[in-house]
Amino acid sequence: MSTDHVIEIEKLNKVFYTDEIETHALSDIDLHIAKGEYVSIAGPSGCGKSTLLSILGLLDTPSGGSYRLNGVSVDDIDVYERARIRNQEIGFVFQAFNLIGELTVAENVSMPLVYREGISKNERLQLAEAALERVAMAHRLHHYPAQLSGGQQQRVAVARALVGQPKILLADEPTGNLDSRNGEAVMALLEELHAHGATICMVTHDPRYAEFAQRGVHLFDGRIVDEETINQLREEEEVRLRALIDKARQSARAATA
Repeated sequence: MSTDHVIEIEKLNKVFYTDEIETHALSDIDLHIAKGEYVSIAGPSGCGKSTLLSILGLLDTPSGGSYRLNGVSVDDIDVYERARIRNQEIGFVFQAFNLIGELTVAENVSMPLVYREGISKNERLQLAEAALERVAMAHRLHHYPAQLSGGQQQRVAVARALVGQPKILLADEPTGNLDSRNGEAVMALLEELHAHGATICMVTHDPRYAEFAQRGVHLFDGRIVDEETINQLREEEEVRLRALIDKARQSARAATA
């Protein structure tokens, strides 16, 4: 496997068990993301996008397959090592911002550094200010999340993801709670970060934002499919829906006859 890849996934599967029901969320996923690449993971709701991102971010474990992060297998590491890797090598941007209301912007951004040894409080705040400067939010250093707009909160969340200088930035629907203007501003920020060398993997259901990435990965029913297959599946779904509508109309006419 190539050392140029930050992420290398082979034949990855994820199965959820509830009572006697077995749900295959991901099936035979192969995915390689190179250093400095910008990849979008797109697909309809429930297709497995967030599940895949959770596994990439070591927040969840696969049921099968292999995963190498920065050339190192993470298949069998314990929870403590997973937490260490998450803290030092992965930055997360969530749809819901996940800022702590009782902490200032600077304190929120510096929070990931609290769990690193050898960094004083003053150093943490200096690094937080530098990260906020990258997202044009240093002027809000001492404000609280409630004093910010949604777009500003997401910028702070991006700064928090960047403060530890992670190897890869994972963004899960980063525009999902934003209006179109703020959504486009956050996408422009991610594009700028990528231009400066950031490796980004972003989940989105919006095809407009997927186009910002260098490469798109399409998920459908837990599998990676190509664009031609996506179009075929959409056509089949439209035919099925039209048939259901016609059947419902016929039933309604028969009932009123």
